[in-house]
Amino acid sequence: MRFGVNARRSHPAGREAVLRAYLRLILFALGLLVGIQAPGFVDQYSKRVSAHYIEAQKNFAGFQRTANLYFGGSIEALIAHHESSSDAVFKDEAKNVAAIYVRLKKLALEANAMNRPLYSRIFHVAFYPDEEILNETIAAYSYTVPLNQDAIVCGLIAASLLAILVESMLIGILGLGRLTMSAAASARA
Repeated sequence: MRFGVNARRSHPAGREAVLRAYLRLILFALGLLVGIQAPGFVDQYSKRVSAHYIEAQKNFAGFQRTANLYFGGSIEALIAHHESSSDAVFKDEAKNVAAIYVRLKKLALEANAMNRPLYSRIFHVAFYPDEEILNETIAAYSYTVPLNQDAIVCGLIAASLLAILVESMLIGILGLGRLTMSAAASARA
């Protein structure tokens, strides 16, 4: 009679349990590695948002000064004035001013979203990012393994969720398979 680990390995159900345990560990480790990247990725995304926002503010400062001086600070009035001009250069410039203004407002919203708690920033980057900045961040992302509280918590949450999700799917698939085989056996009898 065999005891311990060797007994489990020789019995098919024991091998299945060992394989399932290894699969759980691999999934947990994978989830942990992915999860600890989240705070670093969000930080890099946030820094790109900040850089774009600062640049847009600098590019727009001259137009804002003009709006302050002649239109009581109203950018919309400045754009309308340019659009109504008989000078083709001013009409074309209205489109550029409007585009920069829209981009500045969008970046202001993005910067505001990056000043929220970590879970909110992660959610925002996952579901409502600025596509251009997200693509830049992905292209230039440098993987890190930070050992700070945020990274560890995110890693553990991601690892647990991935392990639970895959385990639940496997249980559902295996349960469905057993139910189908049971129904087939009953039909034959």
